[in-house]
Amino acid sequence: MDNRGLLFIPDISGFTRFVSETEIEHSRYVIQELLEVLIKSNSLGLQISEIEGDAILFYKFGEPPALPVLYKQVEEMFCAFHRCLIAYDRRKYCQCAACTAAVALTLKVITHYGEFTGYQVQNFNKLIGKDVIVAHQLLKNDIRQHEYWLVTNNLVADKQPEGITNWMHWEISNKETETGVIPYHYTLLSELKEQLPPEPLEPIVFSDKVKILSLSKEYKTDIILLFHATGDFSNRSRWQEGVIKVEEIDHHLPRIGMRSRFLTESGETYIYSSSYYYHPEKIRFSETEEKTGNVTYFTLERITNTTTRLTLDLYRKKNFITEYLPVLAGKNHLKISYQRSLQNLENLLIEFPHEAHV
Repeated sequence: MDNRGLLFIPDISGFTRFVSETEIEHSRYVIQELLEVLIKSNSLGLQISEIEGDAILFYKFGEPPALPVLYKQVEEMFCAFHRCLIAYDRRKYCQCAACTAAVALTLKVITHYGEFTGYQVQNFNKLIGKDVIVAHQLLKNDIRQHEYWLVTNNLVADKQPEGITNWMHWEISNKETETGVIPYHYTLLSELKEQLPPEPLEPIVFSDKVKILSLSKEYKTDIILLFHATGDFSNRSRWQEGVIKVEEIDHHLPRIGMRSRFLTESGETYIYSSSYYYHPEKIRFSETEEKTGNVTYFTLERITNTTTRLTLDLYRKKNFITEYLPVLAGKNHLKISYQRSLQNLENLLIEFPHEAHV
């Protein structure tokens, strides 16, 4: 078996500071999602040896790919990484330090070619060899920037890399180790991030809907705690009348576009988060039922540091029933159900830990 191959390490810079200075639980979910994005962006057929906290050790035995081919893999992972961060920053519900700092995380990629071999430990193929050590040593270098692609001379044969893209500018440096000096080339990748299109947010449109109900209630709690209770799908069955269970929440951290299956007394329905606005004094978000297009609009307004007003506005598609619903018994039934829900929410807030946040 050929024991020469490519070592490819995407490394999330800022991870250590990120988890030590911010909320551990949320930072863990953010990093987990980013690592999954990097793995899904693997188009070269790279194998995974191990995930090392903030980095992934990929490898592939055989002849090295041509540098332009290797760059396409770097570009794909780098752009997917930043698209994920930009999208989360635009759509996130949470305003904790971990979630607001996530967009500042960066990515560097180390590529090296050399000799190594593997051994099996349960389902993992661990790598050993001098060049595995070299690749890891290159993660610590004298490059002051945090987003770059590093290529050792084993991949470029001591030649200046060229002919990949017009904007690339390559620098030469080396890493001094106990076993010798490791020369390498590197180029910054910030231009790729600049070229990414802005992340669009689809505006919620109510032109085909009519407001059928509006209810408000004040709560003796701060705006963030109330937001956690109302905006997190996993809490919904604890206060909304008729909701038995919420399943299949597709994101650990609440954001626009998150989707879940609601089991209700009348069956099941899929709900997704359709809009969000945050200000320290006011938070607004909406949820849309996939099948019917019905929308529930939540508005949280800070009255004092310990008092928050919640307003629920219910929108339904315009049709014969909704046009005449105000004079039918259906509206009264709906109103009573939501009044009970708002009271249930008050009881839930008593049980809520005060340090909870979305």
